[in-house]
Formats: sequence, C-alpha cells, structure tokens
Amino acid sequence: ILYGMNELGVTPDKPHKKSARITGDVMGKYHPHGDLSIYEAMVRMAQWWSYRHMLVDGHGNFGSMDGDGAAAQRYTEARMSKIALEMLRDINKNTVDFQDNYDGSEREPLVLPARFPNLL
Repeated sequence: ILYGMNELGVTPDKPHKKSARITGDVMGKYHPHGDLSIYEAMVRMAQWWSYRHMLVDGHGNFGSMDGDGAAAQRYTEARMSKIALEMLRDINKNTVDFQDNYDGSEREPLVLPARFPNLL
C-alpha cells in the first residue's frame, strides 16, 4: 500500500486523494484479491491507536477506538504521512530487490527499505 501510494504520488506535500482511488490502484497493480483488505489495512495505518506510528494521513472518518468502523472508501481521503516516507527512503537506489507483480506488468519491492523497525 505504501509503495503504491508513493508511486501514485500521494506524498505528505500533496493534497489528499480519494481512498477508493488509492485502493483501486493498489489492487490493479499489486494485489488483485479485492479492495476490502487493502482499504482495511490502509485504515489501520491511519489510526493512531492501531500503529505506533501513523503511516497514512487520513482525512474523513477512519473509525474510532470504540470500535466504530471507518466510512466507506468513497467518502475518505488519504496520503502518506511524513514518517511513511522513511519506510521508502532510498528505494530507487538499489537498496532492496524487486520482483514482477502478479501479471508481470509492474515491478514491486520484496521488502521496504525501512529506516526504523516496523511490522506492518
């Protein structure tokens, strides 16, 4: 998801983009198994109580600590957080290996060159 957001240009210095656009792009290029799992993972990355560091800067209803679910992806917007950039720093400098995506039309990293320990 972070790599897809980076490739889409949804960085902290750019405006938020519709979550449906992000999940659709990730699903089409890297994960052809449905958009719900992608969106739910992106929502968790935007919740301060789910991750130590928020990797996604969400705009809209991304749920609550009380268990309220996030709004549908067509109503929310997102972009990468500043710290998420550290998960991808130097990715274009041969720091990690890449592989073909599911249909061979794109290349994707095997791992992210994270600058700090983080389990996604």
